Amino acid sequence: MSKLSNVLLMLQLLQNGRKYSVKELAGKIEVSERMIRKYKDELEYSGIFIDTIKGSYGGYVLNKDFNVPYLNFDSDDLVTINKAFMLINDSKLKEKLINIKSKINLNINNKKNNSKVTISSNYELNVFNKINNAYKNNLKLKINYFNLKHGTSIRTIYPLGLYLFQNEWWISAYWEEKDDMRQFHLKRIIDCEILNIKFDPNEINIKF
Repeated sequence: MSKLSNVLLMLQLLQNGRKYSVKELAGKIEVSERMIRKYKDELEYSGIFIDTIKGSYGGYVLNKDFNVPYLNFDSDDLVTINKAFMLINDSKLKEKLINIKSKINLNINNKKNNSKVTISSNYELNVFNKINNAYKNNLKLKINYFNLKHGTSIRTIYPLGLYLFQNEWWISAYWEEKDDMRQFHLKRIIDCEILNIKFDPNEINIKF
């Protein structure tokens, strides 16, 4: 795998909240322990901080105070993906790369258009963290959502992504009751509960 893929895989492993030794991570990603330490440095350079637990039972743990709704990709990453695209003959893999490119383009545009992330209160931060947790663990959410036309209503959603638009957070999700994909504005979520019910995002992606 490419260096970028390895770094993302390491981040994905750490996002489950458990501690991994450097040796474990090296084995799972199939690189040297020296490269794992280098990946850690690069993640922290990007603002994603990883706690180091020392001792014989030590290892790396993703900082509990940090959430990763999206990664700060840049134009260099697009160049890398374009090169990979030209070398691959598998049509399904090419289609996946096109989807990744579109997400990176959105990320770059958000970065250009937004000077800072707007979370206006501790309550909003709490809701954001719950949504991010459900998104990372493929768990359904029950939300009390305010709609300008119909007022408040209880909805069951499957969070598939978090993104910034005009300096505010939105959630891309499947709405169970309507059997449809919708975009939900974080500021309009009055209450939020994580349900202990998993969903398969691949089934939703295939459906839509």
